[in-house]
Amino acid sequence: MTATSAALTPPADAIPPVRHSDAPAPGELLGAHYEHCFGCGGGQPHGLHLEARAGEGVTVTAEFTVTTDHQGAPGLAHGGILATALDETLGSLNWLLRVIAVTGRLETDFARPVPVGTVLHLEAEVTAVHGRKIYSTATGRIGGPEGPVAVRADALFIEVKVDHFIDNGRPEEIQAAMSDPDQVRRARAFEVNP
Repeated sequence: MTATSAALTPPADAIPPVRHSDAPAPGELLGAHYEHCFGCGGGQPHGLHLEARAGEGVTVTAEFTVTTDHQGAPGLAHGGILATALDETLGSLNWLLRVIAVTGRLETDFARPVPVGTVLHLEAEVTAVHGRKIYSTATGRIGGPEGPVAVRADALFIEVKVDHFIDNGRPEEIQAAMSDPDQVRRARAFEVNP
């Protein structure tokens, strides 16, 4: 595995993350932030359908099963799919901070192949916060939560306002999400995504 780049190393004056008082309780299933999200949404037939749970502190765990739709080489998960699983898991951390944030940088290391049919067990945590910057790390293991590491990532998320999505998203989807009568679903639709 390679060393983390300087852009993903928190500055000396970064502070430890603080779990928001309204964050989901440890063990609680976070659910999809948006029905049509490729990573966690149920409305994507070939998506990851990743399921994340709140952990202790500012951590989450997640799982997804690699299907034939996720192949790169015959019988093996595509590296981009594995990076997407890491990004989705890392993005779920922002729900524990109760901030809207987007991926600014993601560095992924691939340690071993992940066969089709494998359940990838992911764990992520926020390591530091500095202004609008949120530093985090994640690992993906095969064979169980304590199994060998297959992939890992370090990430930098940037806190944004909801205007980021309104100004840049396709108007039909933005309007549909903004019109949702469920206040929690409406807020979560804009939780993570660049």
